[in-house]
Amino acid sequence: MPEDEGLALYAAALDAAGRTGLPLLEIGTYCGRSAILLADAARRAGTVALTVDHHRGSEEQQPGWEYHDPSLVDPEVGLMDTLPRFRRTLHAAGLEEHVVALVGRSPQVAAVWRGPLALVFVDGGHTDEHATGDYEGWVPHLAADGLLVVHDVFPDPADGGQAPYRVYLRALAEGFEEVSVTGSLRVLRRAAAASG
Repeated sequence: MPEDEGLALYAAALDAAGRTGLPLLEIGTYCGRSAILLADAARRAGTVALTVDHHRGSEEQQPGWEYHDPSLVDPEVGLMDTLPRFRRTLHAAGLEEHVVALVGRSPQVAAVWRGPLALVFVDGGHTDEHATGDYEGWVPHLAADGLLVVHDVFPDPADGGQAPYRVYLRALAEGFEEVSVTGSLRVLRRAAAASG
């Protein structure tokens, strides 16, 4: 995530957590760079950041793909495992106590989650199935006047995948209002009429 997008995410997290006192949620943790932004905002607001990830890497991080990092493969099972790196990232930042790591697939975790959220940050898998599942699973938990943040929104297909863009368009069609645009990061506010 570029620095300007990280700063926009941090500002949105501070705003949402500060106004509501509710937890912040990230879908798609990978090794934890954006999680430390949410964790610090949660720390400042007296709440927690929740991270949801199966820690097996998304499509583009698998062997043979552009963003594959062989150092993240667990040699015992032969699969990606970003959880140890994520834990080290939190430890190095001194923010472990401000994060609850939910290890599992987003739709399964969303199905058992019961509390309201100040912010939902969608940055998981970039297929239509995954991005739509993240939106449909977690937006119902977003508090009235909460913030939805979508990363990797590229209106032009030449710039990147289209699933996050389609989720962004769906949110606008369902009554969310755009708060800010920074690079590929979109921040939207849930209007009272969009609550459900």
